[in-house]
Amino acid sequence: MASSELPPTSSKTLILRRATEGSVPAYHDAVLEDKAIPPLQEGQVLVKINAAGFNARDLWLRLGMYGPGTEFDSPLGADGAGVVVATGDADDQLLNKRVFLLPMRGWDKHPDAPESPNFAVIGGTKVHVGTFTQYVVVDRSEVIPTPEHLDDVHAAAWPISGLTAWRSAVVYGKVNQGDNVLITGIGGGVAVLALQICLARGATVYVTSGSDENIRRAIGLGAKAGVNYKNEDWINQLTKKLEESGAEEGKAEKVLLSAVIDCVGGDIMVKTGPILKSGGRVVLYGMTTPPYQTIYAASHYTKCQQICGVMMGSRQDLIDATNFIAEHRVVPHVSLVLDGLEEAEEGFELMRKRQKFGKMVMRIRHGDVSA
Repeated sequence: MASSELPPTSSKTLILRRATEGSVPAYHDAVLEDKAIPPLQEGQVLVKINAAGFNARDLWLRLGMYGPGTEFDSPLGADGAGVVVATGDADDQLLNKRVFLLPMRGWDKHPDAPESPNFAVIGGTKVHVGTFTQYVVVDRSEVIPTPEHLDDVHAAAWPISGLTAWRSAVVYGKVNQGDNVLITGIGGGVAVLALQICLARGATVYVTSGSDENIRRAIGLGAKAGVNYKNEDWINQLTKKLEESGAEEGKAEKVLLSAVIDCVGGDIMVKTGPILKSGGRVVLYGMTTPPYQTIYAASHYTKCQQICGVMMGSRQDLIDATNFIAEHRVVPHVSLVLDGLEEAEEGFELMRKRQKFGKMVMRIRHGDVSA
């Protein structure tokens, strides 16, 4: 075994525990415990986690909304970044390297869907690996080098949201230079990173939100304009902004969207179909309205418009996305940094109140020193 420091024998870890039976509504516990670190096997690495990112799924797990994939008594957290401090091999080039964790298992490089029927996200699942911890043991193939321009806090804000945003905007959305793109629900981690990726690819981006403040923040990051979806005529307002944009640029033809990156579902296809170009794409990475999607039949067939769903992506997608943000110096937007695993409950409460723009991250403390 190779090691850069005396390997620890235990790690403070936030564990998902089932709530007291009969409690309504269910809100499962997140309990901080000392967990033994297993001996490293050949091909494994020990990662000292310096920062871990929150995702909506962490809250869903505690609310009992994550479904059959939930595994109680397992570590929470799916986004984490740090440094390799020991390896199961005598000589390993990963030792002392800054890395972030692969947030899922079972999808290596297939372009369409996971190769394995047992695809799973880490954190609160049967994988029994989580990032809300001081140290974690994983296979060496389950870490990816952190880009030099990112510190660990911003690297911990990247994996799940970045992978989902990349697959939504680039793999399925096919966003390129000169495209007009609509991103709904701006403020969430995926939406904000999709905005940053689309801008880096040279697109013009419009946004929606139920918060005027989030729209202002998105414009501050580079969005062209935004509308509040709480207004019943929001689609008419968006159509007008597209017209105004075309007039500013002296375009004679009608300005249309190339892609819609959506977390809403419902009737989004009906609403955006008339302002989506022929061959345009609606990409769904979430569904916060009732679980159905209404197809605008005339657009869908006669204009060859497409609709597709995104569930994260592959390891290769994440490598491609990480190379892209390294090249374009994209830094994930972090709204709040909490100090230590002991502050995790504050993070869960803020997620319940939806008080964030971008990502929320915890620095992980080791001993008396914050990483």
